[in-house]
Amino acid sequence: MNQFSQVEIANWIAIYLAAAMCCAIAMAMSVSVTVHGLYRDKAWEYVRSVRGAVLFLPKAWWRWQKLYLLSTPVTLGIVSYFAATMTWS
Repeated sequence: MNQFSQVEIANWIAIYLAAAMCCAIAMAMSVSVTVHGLYRDKAWEYVRSVRGAVLFLPKAWWRWQKLYLLSTPVTLGIVSYFAATMTWS
């Protein structure tokens, strides 16, 4: 069974940390843009009825999900470029 060298372990830890940092930034940005969009559209005005309240959560979730998923190619690009700059041996 092959074991990783210290350099490879350090590189994998760095890659996972870079991915986590990019995801945290994407999460913060997508949540803030979603909240701003809901505030700008005054989406809470439709929550006056039970039906409006039930439909508000999926609409807000979908708005956030679209924004967060749009960050995936950027995150992959940044982390891939970071991994390509490392020396693995």
